[in-house]
Amino acid sequence: MRTFMTYVKQNKWKFFATLLVIGSLIFAFKSNPLETTELRHRKLLSAVGRLLESEHYSPRKVDDDFSKDVFEAYLKSLDPEKSYFTQEDISALKKYQTTIDNEIHGDNIEFEPAVSKLYDIRYKEAKLIADSILKQPFNFNVDDSVYLEADSISYPKNNKERYDRWYKLIKYRTLEKYVSLMDDRDAQSKKKNTADSAKGTANNKFVYKSESELEVDARASVAKSYHKKFESLDKTFNEEKKFDAFLNAITGLMDPHTDYFAPVEKRSFTEQMSGVIYGIGAQLGADDNGVKIASITPGGPAWKSGQFVVNDVITKIAQGAEEPVDIAGYEVTDAVKLIRGDLGTEVRLTVKKLDGTVKVISLRREKIVLDEGYARSAVITKGNDKIGYILLPDFYADFDREEGARCSKDIAAEVEKLKAEKVKSIIIDIRYNGGGSLYEVVQMVGLFINKGPVVQIRDKDGRSQVLADETAGAIYDGPLVVMVNEFSASASEIFAAAIQDYKRGLIVGSTSTYGKGTVQRNVAFGKPLDSLGIQTEYGAVKLTFQKFYRINGSSTQRKGVASDVVFPDEYELLKYREKDNPSALPWDQIQSSKYQPWVGSYNLDNIKQTINTQQQKEVDSNTLKFKNNLQFVSTQIYAPVYLKLDKYLAYKKKLQAVMKENEQILKLKDSMQVVPAKVDYDKFYNNPDKPKQERYQAWLKMVAKDKQISESCKLLGYFNPTKVAVK
Repeated sequence: MRTFMTYVKQNKWKFFATLLVIGSLIFAFKSNPLETTELRHRKLLSAVGRLLESEHYSPRKVDDDFSKDVFEAYLKSLDPEKSYFTQEDISALKKYQTTIDNEIHGDNIEFEPAVSKLYDIRYKEAKLIADSILKQPFNFNVDDSVYLEADSISYPKNNKERYDRWYKLIKYRTLEKYVSLMDDRDAQSKKKNTADSAKGTANNKFVYKSESELEVDARASVAKSYHKKFESLDKTFNEEKKFDAFLNAITGLMDPHTDYFAPVEKRSFTEQMSGVIYGIGAQLGADDNGVKIASITPGGPAWKSGQFVVNDVITKIAQGAEEPVDIAGYEVTDAVKLIRGDLGTEVRLTVKKLDGTVKVISLRREKIVLDEGYARSAVITKGNDKIGYILLPDFYADFDREEGARCSKDIAAEVEKLKAEKVKSIIIDIRYNGGGSLYEVVQMVGLFINKGPVVQIRDKDGRSQVLADETAGAIYDGPLVVMVNEFSASASEIFAAAIQDYKRGLIVGSTSTYGKGTVQRNVAFGKPLDSLGIQTEYGAVKLTFQKFYRINGSSTQRKGVASDVVFPDEYELLKYREKDNPSALPWDQIQSSKYQPWVGSYNLDNIKQTINTQQQKEVDSNTLKFKNNLQFVSTQIYAPVYLKLDKYLAYKKKLQAVMKENEQILKLKDSMQVVPAKVDYDKFYNNPDKPKQERYQAWLKMVAKDKQISESCKLLGYFNPTKVAVK
């Protein structure tokens, strides 16, 4: 059996080969610093259009029909609730409905500027409408309702209907807050009465507010949230952001995974893939006071400066000596993008301290490793058996740095830790794992099979190739369970499919995974803005240029990977999967690869048959009740919501009862015994970063209470030939 280090050395060459397949490309784009924004947008739109038509795996024809779809998609992206534009506005804009394709092919851009100008007028009008509505108390005894799902309604016919739409939306949010405040008041009142009875004395700290006072508080709270929303639009949703949204309306019609990234968004995407950023070493949060320091990473620039404390409010951010940006109204994500940048560059933060003083603090950005997004493991004890549990949040890979993190290397290390703990079996959890590096998933499958093909990929011209693990031996050959759900996508589906096709382990979870069977690469526009080419002058397009297929020849596109053992799942009937997106590419299949199924100490076909037979015998009323409850919840998304208090309370009570019933069915009665591997003890219990230590410990507790993990542990009992199942 090969060792971990042997595995790394023997597979190093594949890294360079894969870069040729999935690496970033630079798309020819000549820039001129003196050109106008209008000309730059025109050139960028034309370049994106040429790229989509010539290089996309299955490009749609950019014609009048495509133009009509862009028209609708862009308006929907700006006004998802159909509360800004009216039907009169849409009618006025329809003159552009069949000319957008001409703009993509090089004509002057007229549609996006016209919409952008109208949007600025309408959202400022909406701000005034919201302010006027929230000045008057609401009557929650009027029998009325509102649709929250905008696909169920049309745009308002005119300004009168638009006002009515805003009135109902704001009334709903106020009613929601009002009921929440009532529940809090009644709970505190009950607690006070109980305490007073026990002590025989009155507690004067609690003030019982009347319904009218609660209504005022509810409106004030909703007004504050709308104020923040409109302030954010004023500050951050500028012409460039709206044009980016326009480009994404176009790319998204090719397929759901082709996206345009503005320069700063491209950097964020690369950081997410690599798990490495250049920043100040602090986590940010937000409250009514603005963006603030939530925690400080020991050893980072913010920590070393000694000038920050938790809850400091950041009011302005400047790049070196440049003019600072006032971030009042900014979302945390937008503030983070201003703080991050290139290694060694200066960022100046204007900070308001708890005592009211204001300081300008200068920091140099340093490398920050986001290791909490990396693979981690724990040991679960069930009876006399130890079971290894590994969580993999993403198939991350840092190809820009030679020493960069790679998930296959990390998973191999976690397996070795668990083997040292003498676990009898392993669970790999890729629920909610949206995918990542194609190269890394091939390497990771190789850890668990002897050798052979892992995935097939095909380009737009029909040329296929097989990506394979070519090194004999596995670092782990024992019982294996892979946990998935409907959010396990792309690389997660490649991994699950390969494990299933090789009959290497059980796939357990929702009926199927997400269903993303396409491969993307980044195509950059303009010159690089940093030494690694992470950020480029005019951003990049993440382009779908290949599809991948299982080694049995089937695509995972739309269908996903079906679980061998299905668990009750609260998201099962909600429309989150690839097949629910109108622009998703179709399912198909190609010829199977030649591969040899796993030969181990157990027969997986027999195990699956035994489990399914057992499950059929154990179908109970709880399972049927769960499914019926889920059906009810899924239909409520498209139903109108009551704005009359008694009807709303009755509806809320019913919905909460259904949700609680399902929650109880999914709840694990007794927590499992879960501990970290011995070599990780200090990371969990002696970590110099105390907030991180608390998060790691909270994760252990979460694992211990997870019923699906507990059920996965039980399934591993079927791999033991000496007993039928673990009860």
